[in-house]
Amino acid sequence: MADLTLAEKVGQMFVLQVNGDTATTTNPTDVAANQALYGSDVRNGAELLAKFHPGGIIYFNATNNLGHPQQVALLSNGLQKAALADHGVPVQISTDQEGGSVSRIPPPSAVSPGNMAIGATFDRDVSYSTAASTGRQLRAMGINMDHAPVVDVNTNPRNTADGTRAFSDRTETVSAFGAAAVRGYQHNGVAATAKHFPGLGSAEANPDTGVAVVTETREEILRTDIPPFRAAIDAGVKSIMPTAVIVPALDPTRTPAVLSKPIITGLLRDTLHYDGVIVTDALRADALKDIPQDQVILGAINAGNDELLLPADPPAAIATVLDAVREGTISRHRIDQSVYRILRMKAELGLFDDPFTTSEAVDSTVGTPREQQIMADAAHRSITLLRNQAGVLPLPANSGQHVLVTGWGFNSVPSLADKLSAKGLVATPMWTGSPDQQTIQQVVAAAGASDVTVVLTNNAWGDVTQQNLVKALLAAKVKVVTVAVGGPYDIAYFPSAPTYLAAYGYRDVSLAALANTLVGTEPIGRLPVTIRTPDGTQVLYRYGSGMGFGDGAQATAPGGSAFAGQPER
Repeated sequence: MADLTLAEKVGQMFVLQVNGDTATTTNPTDVAANQALYGSDVRNGAELLAKFHPGGIIYFNATNNLGHPQQVALLSNGLQKAALADHGVPVQISTDQEGGSVSRIPPPSAVSPGNMAIGATFDRDVSYSTAASTGRQLRAMGINMDHAPVVDVNTNPRNTADGTRAFSDRTETVSAFGAAAVRGYQHNGVAATAKHFPGLGSAEANPDTGVAVVTETREEILRTDIPPFRAAIDAGVKSIMPTAVIVPALDPTRTPAVLSKPIITGLLRDTLHYDGVIVTDALRADALKDIPQDQVILGAINAGNDELLLPADPPAAIATVLDAVREGTISRHRIDQSVYRILRMKAELGLFDDPFTTSEAVDSTVGTPREQQIMADAAHRSITLLRNQAGVLPLPANSGQHVLVTGWGFNSVPSLADKLSAKGLVATPMWTGSPDQQTIQQVVAAAGASDVTVVLTNNAWGDVTQQNLVKALLAAKVKVVTVAVGGPYDIAYFPSAPTYLAAYGYRDVSLAALANTLVGTEPIGRLPVTIRTPDGTQVLYRYGSGMGFGDGAQATAPGGSAFAGQPER
């Protein structure tokens, strides 16, 4: 710290994006994007580090960072080389590799099912093993921080921010699985990030795209939402990410949590005694767009955050902090507090000793059969059968039976069809998305010419056209297997569906497990949430529900679960 200039210290507090597949890219599209964001003299990552000295870089697919594992490793090494040449401090390289719906790393990496799928295994060791696998692969590509796990408690079935990104709707389960994931990442050299403090599970909107409000009382928040963060802290989590949710019970001024001193310093620092790195959620989020950027930036620092992630205008944001320090609005001591935590974390990750990776590390780690098997086993253990009233399942493999695969998922529908065809069925894909009546009629006609129809849904509670499709197929008196590839709550909107599976995800790893289950692999997953009627007044399926092919027509929740004992919500 003594060797860093003020500009270099302030730079450490920013986590920025950069376009390009190498640190010195000359790709015209990437160069133009970087210049638009950072100025004409910043064409690539190396020049960004030299000019603004950011402490962190976050990778995205949209910024052309994540083409293939060897390329990612070369990019990481190039950024580290540039950072060390600039001021001798290695760069924190992060991404959002939660697994499931939020997955960034490129093929042939082994990708985990999402958190709710992992929760459905009812085995916290699966949370550890999948996070450990992800951590090994990330570190082999030179990525040393994962913005995961999500430790929100998904108490609102209509939550558009979390859903399958959450392990469960039960605090005890989320706490156990979240802490296991933290250990899995960090035992393999990658800093974990518990998010989204102080909890998004009861909200409906996503702060990235709108204003999210938590209406729970302070007592409810402390009882339901905070314990998973406490468990992550006890597990040694190196970073925690607050988000722009409004929580009146914790801050009556309705200041978004990420900018709230009572929430960040008062609750997270002083009450929970957390002294690790606090990294903001994206500061360019829609939930903050009506607040002037200088107020966002200074508010985030004054609230107690250490790292400022993705401000809307990075050069202006950095200048705002430098001016505030020079004018005495923010003290140098306050900057030093954050920089110390950031550098300490980098040291604990071994980045000062060796921040680089190798081509050999990629080849021996990323996407290997060992890692693929870990993820496949987790997905297999997650598939949950809730109804088999018509005895349609399992489908007979190698029978040549005609199967129509339809419904939600532009990629999921043909992918599942291919997997079923490989198992000796004649599977025809017919993607509908959110179908109009004409499309629904075409699907019903095709179903009538098939032996069985598999219809995929994803959060149909928010899409009446998906509900209409399923209801039309059920009314047609054809054999229908309904599969939720998002949250499992969809069955509440077509409760007469005789055959219903929850897969909790639409990534290839979950679809492969689903295909295996459809043709006979015993389903052993159980609901990590409670499914209620749409009005919330009646329980349809209790936490822990699940069945095998020989268990009868409808699932029930067994007693004695490892995470039983909490009341139904």
